[in-house]
Amino acid sequence: MKFSINQSELQNALSVVMKGISTRSTLPVLSGILLEAKDDALVLQTTDLQLSTQYKVAALIEEEGKAVIPGKLFSEIIKNLSDAAVHVDANEEQALISCDTSSFSLKTLNPDDFPSFPHVDILQRIEIPFNQFSAMVKRVAKLVSKDESRAILTGVLISVENNTLKMVATDSYRLGITEVELSNPVDEFQAVISGNFLTEVASLPKSEQTIQLALAENQIVVTCGDTVLINRRIEGNFPNYRQLLPQSYITRTKIDVNRLSAAVKRTSLLGSSVSPVKFDINVASQTVQLSAASQDVGSAQETLPCEVEGKDIEIAFNFNYVLDGLSSVNSEKVFLETVSGLKPGIFRAEEENYLYLVMPVRIA
Repeated sequence: MKFSINQSELQNALSVVMKGISTRSTLPVLSGILLEAKDDALVLQTTDLQLSTQYKVAALIEEEGKAVIPGKLFSEIIKNLSDAAVHVDANEEQALISCDTSSFSLKTLNPDDFPSFPHVDILQRIEIPFNQFSAMVKRVAKLVSKDESRAILTGVLISVENNTLKMVATDSYRLGITEVELSNPVDEFQAVISGNFLTEVASLPKSEQTIQLALAENQIVVTCGDTVLINRRIEGNFPNYRQLLPQSYITRTKIDVNRLSAAVKRTSLLGSSVSPVKFDINVASQTVQLSAASQDVGSAQETLPCEVEGKDIEIAFNFNYVLDGLSSVNSEKVFLETVSGLKPGIFRAEEENYLYLVMPVRIA
């Protein structure tokens, strides 16, 4: 196999497929990247047997063939080359890599030992602009649980109902919902997909293209331009999150997002990592007072103007959870809807179809 390709294009291709490389497998071939030179393109593949990635890029092919090159080392070499043409000459024993005045020789692995790329029968599919998809994922994927013993909570529920695409994630302490109207009619669609996998997909290079999500019996196939990623769906029943959402509120507070974020950060400095920030919302003065205290350190409080309707209320939240939710709001103002100090609070960005529910912390 012999081919030539620009360094920046090869580096971009490697940044995509490195997401699927295995770092822990006892099979050495899974730590490699399968390169296949054919016609006028180079196809790169990786897999850890859970996630499989494939990327196709145009290249000058002098001799067709395939080889498996150690992934991490190959990626580091290409990243550090000058921005010029990279020439690769590889067989089953070694790969010769040259660029400008640099040259490397790497031992290769047998391509016959590399698992074939999965072939799946598609049952349902949806298409959405990549940038829109990426923004939705970044809002909810960070909320998935890290507890592998409850696998269903490590995933994001993606569904389509009445032509609205919805993503939901929860770790049982907070819950995020984001949705968007689809421009083209699509069939109903529902699957729980790994939050880590979706984060990897959302971190692909920014693109004006659409991204396609396709469901197979137990897998999800994501296609964006020349990139294909396949991962296992998470089996099981996602919690009935709708029953957590209050039907109404007693108090509704409209607050400036940037001022609230800054105040929560300052107030939390006097607490500890587990200390809550208390929200004391006062209707008469149209203010919210934030406070935190640590027995061995001291206390802090800050008062912000806001617009309040309903009744006075005191409620406390884990400050990290509040900051996580506010970081996903792009509008200037956010609504905090509350029922009581013992019921969940909901931060809502209405213009963006984004809802963030946080369980309260009991006030001592």
